Amino acid sequence: MSRIGKSIINVPSGVTCQYDKNSGLVTVKGAKGELTQLILNEFDLEITESTIEVKRPTEQKRHKALHGLYRSLINNMVVGVSEGYKAELELRGVGYKATATGNTLELSLGYSHNIYVGLPPEIVVSAETAKGKSPVVTLESIDKQLLGQMAAKIKSLRKVEPYKGKGIRFVNEFVRKKAGKQAAK
Repeated sequence: MSRIGKSIINVPSGVTCQYDKNSGLVTVKGAKGELTQLILNEFDLEITESTIEVKRPTEQKRHKALHGLYRSLINNMVVGVSEGYKAELELRGVGYKATATGNTLELSLGYSHNIYVGLPPEIVVSAETAKGKSPVVTLESIDKQLLGQMAAKIKSLRKVEPYKGKGIRFVNEFVRKKAGKQAAK
């Protein structure tokens, strides 16, 4: 049995979960918002006031594969509507700047032009620049999947280069630097 799939999801107070067996739609509502997820209607959810348990119908390989996935997706929804998720990106490089206006992020990353990134309304973006430190872009959302996708998209605009370490990275992310030509002498 799946170790992740068989573990029970703890539901904090103020969060409600509904499951429509016919359509396979799971809806989780909390203080921060509402999220929905489609799962196979073959799966069953045992919902009580403080726990959710995902039950798979058979021991088939495809049901085993989806058991842990559905449990993780529902757990991410519960955590998202109760606490929310946050991703912090750091821009390291000379002259790198970031400004946030509404749901648009303007980045100056050493190219000949500024880059404008439009973010979905589910994500709240803020950018701060402290004197003597690298600019930090903060993304907040209740949807973990969407937040990770947008953070990866922003990181891909200027990948971290291995010799000087310039580029966009997560805060506290370790990047191994290469020695370069001077190491050969």
